[in-house]
Amino acid sequence: MEKNNPTSETEKFFTDFLSTKKLRLTSQRKIIFNEFMTRNTHIDTDELFSKMKTIDKNIGLATIYRTLKLLTEAGIVREVKFGNEKPVYEAVIGRTHHDHLICSECGENIEFNDPELEAMQESIAKKYGYQLTGHSMYLTGLCSKCRDK
Repeated sequence: MEKNNPTSETEKFFTDFLSTKKLRLTSQRKIIFNEFMTRNTHIDTDELFSKMKTIDKNIGLATIYRTLKLLTEAGIVREVKFGNEKPVYEAVIGRTHHDHLICSECGENIEFNDPELEAMQESIAKKYGYQLTGHSMYLTGLCSKCRDK
């Protein structure tokens, strides 16, 4: 394992997680894992399936779904739903925290991080006696293109 390599550390974490379930990191699971470790955008199951077929024609849709479930359970990937759209997935480990602005008309989404908003959330939690362990924020509205139609 390379020292200070987040992908190697995350791969070991995933391998250890799989072993607790008496599973192993198969070549197909590793291909799917690597896609998330190198991707900075969201991907849905259909896009992921198409992409994986270009790498390994033997990867089936069931393998995609099972691996997504495992990656999600391990906390490496999370499922995100933007309005009525089908769920998309994004890597959590190795990425900085962010929130989303989502157009309720066209589905466009923008990732952002606002330190003032983060501080406000901490302040609100403290006010009510909570210690935050995480959060996700999805702000919905109309993007400028849809608003100006």
